[in-house]
Amino acid sequence: MTYQNYSLKQLQAIDAAHHLHPFTDHKELRGAGTRMIVRADGAFIYDSEGNELLDGMAGLWCVAVGYGREELAKVAYDQMLELPYYNSFFKCSTPTPVLLAQKLAELAPKSINQVFFGSSGSESNDTALRLVRHFWALEGKPEKNIVISRRDAYHGSTVAGVSLGGMKHMHGQLHGAVPGIVHVMPPYAFELAEPGESDGAFGLRAAKAVEDAILEAGADNVAAFIGEPVMGAGGVKIPPWSYWPEIQRICRQYDVLLMLDEVITGYGRTGNWFAAQTFGVEPDMITTAKALTSGYLPLSALLVGDRVASTMVEKGGEFFHGYTYSGHPVACAVGLRNLEIIEREGLVERVRDDTGPYFEQALKERISGHPLVGETRALGLMGAIEIVRDKATRERFKPAGSAAVVIRDHAIANGLMLRATGDTMILSPPLIWTRDTIDMACDRIVKALDLALADLRGK
Repeated sequence: MTYQNYSLKQLQAIDAAHHLHPFTDHKELRGAGTRMIVRADGAFIYDSEGNELLDGMAGLWCVAVGYGREELAKVAYDQMLELPYYNSFFKCSTPTPVLLAQKLAELAPKSINQVFFGSSGSESNDTALRLVRHFWALEGKPEKNIVISRRDAYHGSTVAGVSLGGMKHMHGQLHGAVPGIVHVMPPYAFELAEPGESDGAFGLRAAKAVEDAILEAGADNVAAFIGEPVMGAGGVKIPPWSYWPEIQRICRQYDVLLMLDEVITGYGRTGNWFAAQTFGVEPDMITTAKALTSGYLPLSALLVGDRVASTMVEKGGEFFHGYTYSGHPVACAVGLRNLEIIEREGLVERVRDDTGPYFEQALKERISGHPLVGETRALGLMGAIEIVRDKATRERFKPAGSAAVVIRDHAIANGLMLRATGDTMILSPPLIWTRDTIDMACDRIVKALDLALADLRGK
């Protein structure tokens, strides 16, 4: 590759001169210089200086089948030679999105049979917001347009995605969100449960916050509730098992559509193809992306339930919405083969029956007792480690998030790529992880925590 003709310093200089990164303090980055990831294989990534890192984040929640899958490269190459691109406008289609849509309908929860393709989770959530409001207008209820979401939710970086999400720092830079979106408490028991409150009772109380918001706005004005089954970027907030069934009951009682954002949890992450199946709910829409192609090419899919789709088809006329790359033939070819790999290798079942339970147990037994750790939690291959200054009181370090960054940097320096979100360390590894890689990750987390404890002592 041509990058091999450049030194790290040269690449860093060019990066600083021309490349604006997502979610980055560019002044800080340009002072420190970027890490150049230059290759990857299986569960590991490698930087330009030859350092090997166990990837605890599956890229960015997405590389489900691991790196270096030649058959994904081959299917993309073959599709590019045959038909690199054609659009889905003008009453046209191409074979691969047609076949992928059929496959997704087979895997999705019952009553979901239609798919709208885009290129990212953010795009897919834009489409979901457009479609849910369009649905109610077609049903003769245009006033039914308020969407309820949660604080600390992440639904993407477009204007609609940021508006749907509940992250204050993102709203502050938006300078005007999409109107008609209401945010309620998240099901985050570690910080929000009352003393002595059981998990089940807390889950019902968090769900009641949604019902209260519906009643305050008036059910005739509320279009939908949107939520990540497990809140990912907000810190792998896993709800109590009582939460989602109660949310579904509430939505059905008040005729409010249920929208699940499974951009992170879709395609095996929680031990089922979709977290909707893990939590036993039947949503009206599911937003997906990331692991759909294992990140090898950009692709998203909004899975649309029969109620919404039938109204759209029978009453809708033209839906004035779409993207140049909706149903991109190469991305869809990779998506089809990626799902085939996940099925062929039994990765969903492995997460459900073996590595998921082992991962949760390993975090609890090896990490939760550390002086810096207030709690560990996991579901499937998603995990969180809460960082505290005092285990008994759960007091945090100040400023908020500062200790987690120290731990993250030690982890990376010792060969594990993981993420710090506020005061929470989060992991979302490739689905190909084994018990051995889980053990390796725990070894490196313990080392990072011990080194950080020495750094933070007295602070």
